[in-house]
Order: sequence, then C-alpha cells, then structure tokens
Amino acid sequence: MNNSGAFTQLRPLSLLRQLSNCSDSTCLQALSNSVSWSIYLEQGKITYATHSVEPFDRLERHLRRLSYQIPLLSSEVRVQVRLMFEPDVHSQLIEDDSNSRNYPPEYQAISWLVSQQHLHSTQAAVLVQELVKEVIESFLLIKEGSYELAEPLSRMTKICRLDIEKILDRCQLRLQNWQAFVPQISSPYQRPYLLIKSKLDNQNLPKLQPDLTTWMKGFSLCHLAAILNQDEIQLARNLYPYILQGAIILHEPDPPYDRLPKIFEEQSLFSKFISGLVDTEQELSTTFNSYPNIPEEKIVPVQRLLQISTPPKENFQQPTISNNINPASQRVTAATVTAKKAHKIVSVDDSPTILKEISYFLENENFSVVTINDPIKAVLSIIRHKPDLILLDLNMLGIDGYELCRIIRNNSIFQKTPIIFVTGNKGIVDKVKAKLVGASGYLTKPFTRAELLKIVFMHLA
Repeated sequence: MNNSGAFTQLRPLSLLRQLSNCSDSTCLQALSNSVSWSIYLEQGKITYATHSVEPFDRLERHLRRLSYQIPLLSSEVRVQVRLMFEPDVHSQLIEDDSNSRNYPPEYQAISWLVSQQHLHSTQAAVLVQELVKEVIESFLLIKEGSYELAEPLSRMTKICRLDIEKILDRCQLRLQNWQAFVPQISSPYQRPYLLIKSKLDNQNLPKLQPDLTTWMKGFSLCHLAAILNQDEIQLARNLYPYILQGAIILHEPDPPYDRLPKIFEEQSLFSKFISGLVDTEQELSTTFNSYPNIPEEKIVPVQRLLQISTPPKENFQQPTISNNINPASQRVTAATVTAKKAHKIVSVDDSPTILKEISYFLENENFSVVTINDPIKAVLSIIRHKPDLILLDLNMLGIDGYELCRIIRNNSIFQKTPIIFVTGNKGIVDKVKAKLVGASGYLTKPFTRAELLKIVFMHLA
C-alpha cells in the first residue's frame, strides 16, 4: 500500500478499509480544502480521530452531552480543561507543523479527565467513540485531497480501540439519513433562523420546543443539538417541515466550519457512494436525547487505563434513551413565539470600535447587549443591569481588567456570572493570572463572530 496519494486515486472509504488490515500503528493524515484530518490506528483499529476545525469546540459539545449523566463534568471542569489544554491559534499552527503525529491536545484533555476521575474509563471510551464518529463522518465526504501515512510519535495510553467496519457502517447510516434533507440542508453546521412574523398555516407542522426557539439565533444545528441534548438528525427532522414552508431559513456555516465538506447534493453520487454498503430502507433505530446505549462489542476498552482507581460499578450510570425532551404542554408553534432577548450581556472596553463590533455580532443574534466605555463606572453599571455574562477588556486606562474582575467577583451577586477577558495578550502567564482573579474564559483579539458566539455558547447555553 502506498504511503501517500490523492483521493482522486483512492477514496477515503477504500483507504480506511485497507488500513483495517494493517497490523502496525500508523497515523493517517489527510488534507482537503485547508482542513486536516488525523486518524490514529493500532493493529487495524481506530484509537482516535480529529480534524483541524475547532477540535475543542467539538470536545465541549460532547462533554456537555455526557454531563447530563455525569455531574462531575460540570461547566467549571469543562472550562478548566479548555484553559489547560487548548492552544491559542498561533501556537496551534506551530504544533501542527512540527508535532502533527503526536496525539492532539483534546485527546490529552480526555486522558486528564480520566486521571482526575472526572470520567471513568468506560465513559471516556464512549466519549472517544462519539468524537471519532463525527470526524469520520466528515472524512467520508471528501471528494479530493491528499494523504500520507506516518508512524505516530506519541505513545500515550490508549483509551479504546474501535472497529473500523462498525464505525464506517454507523457513519454511512448517518450520512444516508442526512441525505433525506438535501438540498434544503447541506451541512450540520448551517444556522437556522425562525421567521417569527411568518403567517404560514402551521396546523400540520410539528411543535417546537421553547428552548429551541430561544437559541435559534445564530447557532448551528450541531450546537443547537448539544444545547438541547438531542441528536442532530432528529433536530433536523423536526425543523425540516418549517424549512420546506419557509418558516425557518438556513444561513450558511460560519467560518471555519464552511471549509468542511458538505453532504452530497447529487442523489446519483450518494447512491453510488452507499451502493451495496447500507440497506437504504434502514431507519435510525432510536431518537437520541443523550448518548445512545452502545453494545459492548462496539468498543474495546483498554485495560488498566492510566492506572486510576475504578469507581464502584453501581456509580456508573449507563446513558439512557428518552423519547421526550419537554412535555407537550411546554411546546409552542412558530406562530406563538414572541421576539425576546435570550440573555443580557455587558461588554466593558475603552475602545468604541471593539464595543461596536461586539454589539453588532451579538445583537444580530437576539442578545441584549449593554456597552460600557468607562471602566471606572463599570461596577455600578454592572450591578444595575445584572447581566448573564460579562465581556471584559484586559488593558484599559484607569483600571485594568484583572482588578475590575476581582472587584466584580467580590460581589456575591456575580460570584457565578461568567466573566470573559477580551484581550490581545496570548501568554500563559496572562491566562494563569486571569484564572486567579476569577475569569471564566479568554477571547483573544482579533476575534471573529464565530469565536465570540462559541464562547457565549460555552458559558450560557
């Protein structure tokens, strides 16, 4: 088998199937449309898979789902993981160039969660499998690109080994179900918007959850599904009738999600892709409100993982399936939704340009934004408005963000309010100092709309 090539010569599906017969450890590295995929294999089994588009955002979504069954995965723990392991953009570029065969930072974060007993090894195996499935699903959609096989440099403890054929079967089934929504839905990262003033007849349309109508203001289908603890395909199925009738419009994915391959839009191409591989009449076996129950043969846990003590068996909660998220009495139709602000956000910065940019990004998504350009008066204004989240510039005249954060945290009202530093400082010392004064997160300037929404999602959803 060649150690490199192009997908025009060897399809991703065929490549992975060939690697299932490989007895060596290897790292499959692929590149397409400026997105890189890394798939780690050991003796024909997948040990991990990731791609370069927002890996920690992907981890956050899946940790959030698990947190419904595992209280130890609190918001504070998830923030701590991100601060400890997520590299900034510039250091990530350096790492990708020099150490691309090492196990990625988010995998190291999962191993740390196990070592600190926030996750049991079996729960970590479930988490890794779900992350791998999402990555492989996008990998199978690549039409052309380049690849190479390399020996992994890192020797990290393996959390689990996944059977390639079983992963491929599940990914192809999901792609088949996504295909039912083409061409209206072409990507799970498209962003649905509810047209509140729509006068369409909704008598025959399924009812929407109040939580869904609150958050349908700029978040992608993937992010909405994580907020609601619901499967992305089931969410798309619920929204699809509204999309067909024009009551919901879909915006294209925000950068960098727009670089990921889209679902096949040509029925003939898709049929050729799955021909002989998946039963076209097969339906999703269940509606996921949480991680599905996974048969034991689907995962091969690695024994003696990180040498941690194993919690008592009765303390491990197997993820359960629920068919109802909200009682019917709490559901509403699109026609009954009123335009209301989801959350109030205060932004403190002595730069009018930054304040204007933040207001533009957030108010377009139906957040209520209060801007403060005088840091000396910020505390009284924050007390008056009682925001759900505070964006705080680090370097301001008169008082710096560290001191202002300390003052805000000393007020009992705001001890649990997320405070996000917005700054151009990227050093590890700045991040440590921010943590010491009680900051919840870090947004580096310059930032994009997607980056701002990502951190808002992380702390408010």
